Amino acid sequence: MHLLITGGTGLIGRHLIPRLLLLGHQVNVVTRDVAAARDKLDPRVSLWSGINQQTDLDGIDGVINLAGEPIADKRWTEQQKQRLCESRWQITEQIVSLIHASSNPPHFLISGSATGFYGDTGDLVLTEDDPGHDEFTHALCARWEQLALNAQSDRTRVCLLRTGVVLAEEGGALAKMKLPFKLGVGGPIGSGKQYLPWIHIDDLVNAIIWLIDNNHLNGPFNMVAPYAVRNEQFAATLGHVMHRPAFMRTPASAIKLMMGESAVLVLGGQHVLPKRLEESGFGFRWYDLQEALQDVV
Repeated sequence: MHLLITGGTGLIGRHLIPRLLLLGHQVNVVTRDVAAARDKLDPRVSLWSGINQQTDLDGIDGVINLAGEPIADKRWTEQQKQRLCESRWQITEQIVSLIHASSNPPHFLISGSATGFYGDTGDLVLTEDDPGHDEFTHALCARWEQLALNAQSDRTRVCLLRTGVVLAEEGGALAKMKLPFKLGVGGPIGSGKQYLPWIHIDDLVNAIIWLIDNNHLNGPFNMVAPYAVRNEQFAATLGHVMHRPAFMRTPASAIKLMMGESAVLVLGGQHVLPKRLEESGFGFRWYDLQEALQDVV
């Protein structure tokens, strides 16, 4: 298939693209910096310097939309919140418009979202059937998803990736989590009771390919391992795998002082289950946290 990917130089894209090429797909990546993307990606990948010059997506069999500014890199000022929204919403709107303008539109749009759709929901067990809690991450993801769903038709199906914390060898949230453990000051954050939905990068890539290959699937999918853990369990397991102590608890007050409103990303949590993925027949390779961390750490 001839595929178009946004956000191809990000953590997920860098792992997904080699698998797609191995499977024989042709890959185009939309990027704002062609030179930087060329350094990061396989030379077989074709690069588009933006999407504004396109008038349709005829000839593209499927779109995988992963673009979006990292949500935890900066404090959530009003300006930063706007950037987080626009970096996701604008390109999704552009893609949907191009799909509608196509005589032969892509067969599918697989579009990013996050478990932040559910907001901070405590101990509630959540599946794709549950609504989100009204807060910033829910508003961001809900609008992002609705824009993507506007592409749904009898010729284009839409799948939504509600992704948890991605465990990968380099980059992503895990890279930041490992630093205090390397310094010997790792441990739970806040109460430690908040759930942390996680997924191994290999399972995430396999799940995306599963959605590509199974053309009856559409709608939201929780991209998380079947067994969510609490923050304190995650910290203890990471410390064990890294052979470092894991008893230095970071008070919630310190996190709020450092991160402001975005502290909810680490002090809050979601107990999310991958109900629709499992019901579709997808099989996880990495469902034990310790084994997953040992593989990537």
